[in-house]
Amino acid sequence: MASGPRYWFRAKRYGWGWSLALTWEGWLVLAGFIALVIASAVLFPPPRALASYLGCVAILCLVLLGICWLKGEPARWRWGEDEAS
Repeated sequence: MASGPRYWFRAKRYGWGWSLALTWEGWLVLAGFIALVIASAVLFPPPRALASYLGCVAILCLVLLGICWLKGEPARWRWGEDEAS
């Protein structure tokens, strides 16, 4: 029996985007993102290098968004319960 794709991130119930991770791979990506944001704050302390810190966090957010786009449920606007297909 063939199953559908194995998503790392579930789509949000309301709105557009993704919610928390579904699989260990998704949790690993999320933990890595948090660790890298913390490391960015150490490497580029915001009081002294705010532009560098924000640039680094922006790049990390784009990478996370790309991973969610590739490995998450398809993104679309949602209003709660999915319609019956």
